[in-house]
Amino acid sequence: MFVSNPIYPTWEQFKALLGTELKGPVCMVNLLKFKTQAEYEDGRFTDLTGLEAYGLCGEQMRRFVESRGGEFLYLGSCLHLMIGSVDVLWDKIAIVENSSKEEFVAIATSPEVEDFGIHRSAGLRGQLLIASSQGLGMGQLPV
Repeated sequence: MFVSNPIYPTWEQFKALLGTELKGPVCMVNLLKFKTQAEYEDGRFTDLTGLEAYGLCGEQMRRFVESRGGEFLYLGSCLHLMIGSVDVLWDKIAIVENSSKEEFVAIATSPEVEDFGIHRSAGLRGQLLIASSQGLGMGQLPV
């Protein structure tokens, strides 16, 4: 199932994350679905695809996250679903590591991100954002 246009966390979701027992570095796993054609909220004309518009935001976000001690670990295409079923396959997956859940919230709610986030909104049709951290109660899983 694909839920359309959930592209920003709510304040309730930020508070819930801050209330978790996640400690240390937190990886944000992003599943991204793009609009065919970018659509800017201010109505401006563009010939950018959704992916191209998102890329304008993504590059600025990478620089900003890295300036705050974070790291972009992975960006790739979603090519083939191996287990499970979905109505629509996501376009891209990105994994970004932040030094802490608090730093993630500080970055995501900063005025700088709001400024270049216009390209994010123009390009994204929807997103899943999953917080992950190593070592929470599962020990070593067999491979």
